[in-house]
Amino acid sequence: MPTVYEVPTPDLIEKLAKHLKENVGDITPPPWSEYAKTGAHKERPPQNPDWWYYRCASLLRKIYIHGPVGVARLRTEYGGLRRAGNRPEKHVAAGGSAIREPLQQLQKAELISIDGKKGRRLTKQGISLLNSTAASILKESRTHRTPTAAAS
Repeated sequence: MPTVYEVPTPDLIEKLAKHLKENVGDITPPPWSEYAKTGAHKERPPQNPDWWYYRCASLLRKIYIHGPVGVARLRTEYGGLRRAGNRPEKHVAAGGSAIREPLQQLQKAELISIDGKKGRRLTKQGISLLNSTAASILKESRTHRTPTAAAS
């Protein structure tokens, strides 16, 4: 069975976000998500109205790849460089609420679970969701593949 490692990341996240939006009722953006920035390094809030679902999908993928992860490590990963005028830019962590709350919703949907002090890890349902999504992406890419010139 294909895994997350075998498909392009943007395709996986897009398809997974669409699935989470349509099929998982526990995942809903809070009212503040429309106006809030995702970190101190950002100048504006996200422009995509479905950014909450994309963040949830991205978090699922990161937990799949990096194993049990905590909020602090994810904040570092989602952070970026903060502009400081003439001074050198400095890396700052992303906002914790835009990571913690999606993780709590994914946990409520039983896609991830807490693994003691190690952080959060995927459940069997989460792993099967990611693998089945990857399999469907590979299947679609094989059916949409055009014949090459070498085959002629």
